[in-house]
Amino acid sequence: MKKWETEGKAYGVIVIVHGAMEHSGRYNWLVQKWLSAGYHVIIGDLPGQGMTSRSNRGHIDSFDEYLDTVETWVNEAYTFGLPVFMLGHSMGGLIVVKMLQSSEFNLAGVILSSPCFGTLVNPPRLLNSLSHVLNLVYPSYRRSAGITIDMATRNKEVIEFDLNDSLYVTTVSIRWYRELVKAMNEAFDFDEDFPDIPFLVMQAGDDKIVDRNLVREWFNYCPSSEKHYKEWPKLYHEIFNEPEREDVFQYAKTFVEARLRNIGYII
Repeated sequence: MKKWETEGKAYGVIVIVHGAMEHSGRYNWLVQKWLSAGYHVIIGDLPGQGMTSRSNRGHIDSFDEYLDTVETWVNEAYTFGLPVFMLGHSMGGLIVVKMLQSSEFNLAGVILSSPCFGTLVNPPRLLNSLSHVLNLVYPSYRRSAGITIDMATRNKEVIEFDLNDSLYVTTVSIRWYRELVKAMNEAFDFDEDFPDIPFLVMQAGDDKIVDRNLVREWFNYCPSSEKHYKEWPKLYHEIFNEPEREDVFQYAKTFVEARLRNIGYII
């Protein structure tokens, strides 16, 4: 876990949860933007990704590993004594939702970036069927994720960085896949205990990885009394890495500032 503190007055804390296959080091630009805007930032590598485990990369035993890890980040954010926001990208957005379904958190708002509620890149039908058995007898069996770097963003600088990034995950385990599918299905299970937290859902309009129709469906089902949906035309999956990312960040910052005004923090 990395804990970044802004210089001067801080207005809140942003907890960033990255997506599948990647790591926290890919978020340096976004971290610096939040710091410059007056926010502390907490971010880390999820289990089986980044620097957390070179030998077991691309594998988890349970999706709860993600929830438990990110909960420690949120608890660390509370130590600042400031309003806390969570920003989850792709699978990171799914993790945030699963956390809210299972536990109570004191959050000022949540930002979901192309959240992974359904995928466009799926294994062949036969392998998908066999994965139920393999999950029991050979859960660590790995295969290609089927996602290429140029499917995530149009930003040539980011693509060049990723092509030389040794921490980028290229294969995932059967157990990881089955846990992801289970979590995506459960993300649509809302009950009376789901917290009434303001949401901003921002979705890539030309997403090659996540099914934007399912994101919109989830948004429509979400019972939050304050929720906002923004689709960015022509942008690929990683909206905070796209050439238009400055506009994306400003939109997210406006949401955060509005929330702070609503709860009595003056910007």
